[in-house]
Amino acid sequence: VQLQASGGGLVQAGGSLSLSCAASGRISSTYFMGWFRQASGKEREFVAAIRWSGGSTYYADSVKGRFTISRDIVKNTVYLRMNSLKPEDTALYYCAATIGAIPDRAYAYNYWGQGTQVTVSS
Repeated sequence: VQLQASGGGLVQAGGSLSLSCAASGRISSTYFMGWFRQASGKEREFVAAIRWSGGSTYYADSVKGRFTISRDIVKNTVYLRMNSLKPEDTALYYCAATIGAIPDRAYAYNYWGQGTQVTVSS
């Protein structure tokens, strides 16, 4: 599985951005697709995940109510809609895929895309 993330950019606080992650290869129904982020000088942290089959979603507390993860099974693409962005959301955002059962842990993910930068100005 190869993952290609896109959609990052510069936005003012309070604004919105949408990220996309296109997957090539077969996405098993048992997969979780996730978004993680890594700010400069900090560890990579979980943002959101979605189960490919059924669409169950999981969010970090810091983004609940502001971010929405979704997927398009036909397009093999997962999305992250980010609203009410804050300066602390500034980071390199990564999409990832796992056949494991722990959607919020980076070590459980088998496949990673390249990062896409999100910068939120105050």
